[in-house]
Amino acid sequence: MKLRVRRLDPAARLPVRAHEDDAGYDLCSVETHVIAPGDRARVRTGLAIELPQGHAGWVVPRSGLADRHGISLVNAPGLIDPGYRGEVSVLLLNTDRENAFTLVAGARVAQLVFTPISFPDCIEVEELSETVRGAGGFGSTGP
Repeated sequence: MKLRVRRLDPAARLPVRAHEDDAGYDLCSVETHVIAPGDRARVRTGLAIELPQGHAGWVVPRSGLADRHGISLVNAPGLIDPGYRGEVSVLLLNTDRENAFTLVAGARVAQLVFTPISFPDCIEVEELSETVRGAGGFGSTGP
């Protein structure tokens, strides 16, 4: 399987995995941002991608940034649809209530994970099959 990548900015770095068995490919910024406490920023990667046939991409937070600086993604995870050919951007959120975060160009900002997708036909029905959980909602399995 191949991921076709187009560099839109000469400073852009191709997505890479830090270790051979890592699930996520690091995405890097091509610009510097100062993100104030509680603020957000749209961060450019300088890349456009062509996902492999039958796959979608998930942009997910980096645990190190979240742990050390309170940096997460506004729309975590961000979904890249197979037909999208524009620049991959990362929507960062500074959850720290006191400290600004300085992101420098070239820094790893998120990870890109690939997943196979399917396209079921949606059909309307009068009843759904029974399950043990039934209509139990968020947190229904206890503390």
